[in-house]
Amino acid sequence: MNSWLMLRHPALGPAENMAWDEALLEAAPEPFALSHPKAHSPAPPMDPVKSRSGCPVLRVYSWSEPAATFGYFQKYFDVESLTRLRPLIRRPTGGGLVPHDADWTYSIVMPPGHAWYSLRAIESYRRMHDWIRAAFAELDLSTQLSPVAIQGASAQCFIGASECDVVLDGRKLAGAAQRRTKTGLLIQGSIQPPAGIQRSDWESAMLRVGTRDQGASWENANPGVSLQERVCHLAKSKYSQPAFNRRR
Repeated sequence: MNSWLMLRHPALGPAENMAWDEALLEAAPEPFALSHPKAHSPAPPMDPVKSRSGCPVLRVYSWSEPAATFGYFQKYFDVESLTRLRPLIRRPTGGGLVPHDADWTYSIVMPPGHAWYSLRAIESYRRMHDWIRAAFAELDLSTQLSPVAIQGASAQCFIGASECDVVLDGRKLAGAAQRRTKTGLLIQGSIQPPAGIQRSDWESAMLRVGTRDQGASWENANPGVSLQERVCHLAKSKYSQPAFNRRR
């Protein structure tokens, strides 16, 4: 067994949700023990304070208002006509346009020392979605991982399917995007809720499968003041700013 942190958030604003995921990625080597950010710096990296070894974090969250996010490398003007949802926020990860008006969202952060961090991107993607598939199996819902791309590539995440996406009756149910840095690995995922399954039941199934298949020993996360201040800084100075969201 190895220690994992579980972080459940109430509904937050779109910029704050993206800021949390980036702040957790920065914190991955030493979660929740971070130096205080300098107020004059626009988006300073954070140096970990040596207090505990890094461990994976599973974060589940929702949205205080309808929104859409799009991949870090997408062009704003290519995606703005594809959805009426606003605000339209650039993610710290890649991938396509994702609507957040009814989905279930989560993120996983892996520290550099974890075996998952060293996996190739497609292997990491498959491992994440096999976890989700197994959680649905716990709830008597039979889903599959798409063996190949379906209906070709699209700027919209849930049009068609990529290899290793979770599909149900040929329709994409879950997709994700990744970002790997020297501080860790971030996976951001979205699930289109299947009929007849409650989100709370799915979250509980994810924890059970995590214990069984990932060897996770779960601990409730308790983010400190420094991390929360970092989140506020990123939300205000980056993810809520048109200069960032429309940068390309």
